[in-house]
Amino acid sequence: MEIAVIGSGEFIIGFRLAGVRKIYPAENEESLRRHITKVLNDNEVGILVMNSQDMDQLSPRLRTTLENSIRPTVITIGGGEGEMSMRERIKRSVGVDLWK
Repeated sequence: MEIAVIGSGEFIIGFRLAGVRKIYPAENEESLRRHITKVLNDNEVGILVMNSQDMDQLSPRLRTTLENSIRPTVITIGGGEGEMSMRERIKRSVGVDLWK
């Protein structure tokens, strides 16, 4: 299972340096949507990391798809917390509350 990261050049650079291989630079909405579709169809990706500001730019339909996605589990970083905490997302994707 791999991690994929989608975002601006500044957002993805740290992940690239950390050794994440599936890095998708998205400087506009078109490339953001295209890369999201590609990652959703990639069976090797288990976690998708995005900037919360990029998530806010998406259409309500695509945002709902990502928020409800179990595989890959979508983690947003930066900005506000979003509707679901990371603990809740992990619990839903793994099926067990790891904090208990």
